[in-house]
Amino acid sequence: MSGRPLHLVILGRQGSGKGTQCVNLVGHSGTLHVSTGDMLRAAVADGTELGKKAEAIMNAGGLVSDETMNGVVAERLAKHDIKEHGVLLDGFPRTVVQAEALERIVGKRGIDAAINLDVPVSVVTERMLARGGSDDTAEAIARRLSLYDEQTAPLIDWFDDRGVLVTVDGLGTEEEVFARLRSVIDARA
Repeated sequence: MSGRPLHLVILGRQGSGKGTQCVNLVGHSGTLHVSTGDMLRAAVADGTELGKKAEAIMNAGGLVSDETMNGVVAERLAKHDIKEHGVLLDGFPRTVVQAEALERIVGKRGIDAAINLDVPVSVVTERMLARGGSDDTAEAIARRLSLYDEQTAPLIDWFDDRGVLVTVDGLGTEEEVFARLRSVIDARA
């Protein structure tokens, strides 16, 4: 793809297929995938101060503070590779406070699209139970999805008010969903 580098945000419940589609989108658009989850896991693995704090919060099933996340993301978006290739933000913003910080971080440049990968709760619950990770108990999944809806759902309205929200049906084969996402990206490029 040519033209200016895109600034994209992807939203969607855990188990919606975001991870898979992010790989596809990055390959198609040339943007860099910035997953706050990956950044936090790296900090945990490296045993940094942020990593230690984040690990305790995540182990308790909570979310890392807005202030901490805003700092981590601002630092990453300032790097040359993002300026050159653009970014696909995954896992940030999670709250309206974080979205407002993102708006300040990107400034006039703005966000090209906030893509909401929409998959019903019943489907994502089924997918996560089938995955069967150690933290994928029915109770833990229900808690994470409830937290997502409570904290992240207001973002849908926030991005919609700014005219950049695009909701994409996340049901179907990987290829079908990617085709829908690709048409959204190509329209914004």
